[in-house]
Amino acid sequence: MTEPVTPTPAETGPATRTVDGAAVPLAGDWVIDPLHTSLAFEARHFVVTRMRGRFRHGSGIIHIADDPAHSTVVVTIDAATIDTIHPKADEHLRGENFLDVERYPTITFRSTAVRPVEGDRWAVTGDLTIRDVTREVVLDTVFNGALPAGKVARAKMGFTATTEIDRRDFGVTTNFPLPGTEGFIVGNEVAITLDVEADLPY
Repeated sequence: MTEPVTPTPAETGPATRTVDGAAVPLAGDWVIDPLHTSLAFEARHFVVTRMRGRFRHGSGIIHIADDPAHSTVVVTIDAATIDTIHPKADEHLRGENFLDVERYPTITFRSTAVRPVEGDRWAVTGDLTIRDVTREVVLDTVFNGALPAGKVARAKMGFTATTEIDRRDFGVTTNFPLPGTEGFIVGNEVAITLDVEADLPY
């Protein structure tokens, strides 16, 4: 039996198209590549520094519609894979005072609207669910481009999305006072940065 021949990048054609003067990915269902995706966050710690971390596993589908403004995004994050490179902090963050991963094993984002802003920037509005609490957030999203991917996939694309949330809005209210001050150990504002790579399968 003859094995199927995978097209070369030159044979698959370009991985982007132009819509209203902006470069956008080809239409289709793009699958997030968890091994080349960073789901990162940072928050104040002891007021004077920022604690940074990431979730080590997430999955999802980015549906790019013929009209890019009709596109949708669904992302699921494994909450237990939180990693701040500080084992004790990770243990606390997985516990019931914070993410409570035994009761709420996933964090999800489902888009509800996509709007072009300028050039490669898009505003992606959606429902973020943490600990079974859902709040609307807007991701400031930059399309970083797409290229043919040879045998790996028809094409690969990348984008960076940022937003900021108040963890208390999601029921994560535990904190600890700083002795001798009116401050607290953990900040309430959490900055989120998603660097996502996704594949368009053959």
